[in-house]
Amino acid sequence: MFKAGIETHTYLTILETRHADELYSLIAASRDSLGQWLGFPENTNEVQDTKAFIEKSLHRFSENNGFWAGIWHKDKIVGSIGYLYIDWNNQKTEIGYWLGKDYEGLGLATKACRLFIEHAFRELQLNKVEINVAPENVKSRAIPERLGFTKEGTIRNYELLHGKYLDRTIYGLLKEEWIEK
Repeated sequence: MFKAGIETHTYLTILETRHADELYSLIAASRDSLGQWLGFPENTNEVQDTKAFIEKSLHRFSENNGFWAGIWHKDKIVGSIGYLYIDWNNQKTEIGYWLGKDYEGLGLATKACRLFIEHAFRELQLNKVEINVAPENVKSRAIPERLGFTKEGTIRNYELLHGKYLDRTIYGLLKEEWIEK
């Protein structure tokens, strides 16, 4: 559907059902590292689960209510990023992202977030972008901090994951803060 370049060997493209096998393989190979902070790996047990997720994302895209894209590096899918929703009434969205364990530390998630932020403010004309992370997830938390987000607070016991409650730290970035840079 679309391809947005980040750098020479890295780009984003909206997830399509034809990506289901490759995306599932990446999730399966990174199940433990992803599952430490996210619930979806536990519920992704076969390619059909990944295909259903992509179909749901495409449906959201068709309703102008967010979507997920694959993060591609050297012609391999290495992770995913998405607008979890688009709240048109309040002109805001939340970005979610993850990388396969072998692709962490390359700056790929930060670069993908930067592109999504730019799109949210310039193309979608939104006023606010949020990123929510587990406070203990130091690598993920570093991304909004690096991109100039403001830590707005922490929601205690936000979600139950593997029998343990995890908090969520909410980071926010306003259009005026981004555009001024």
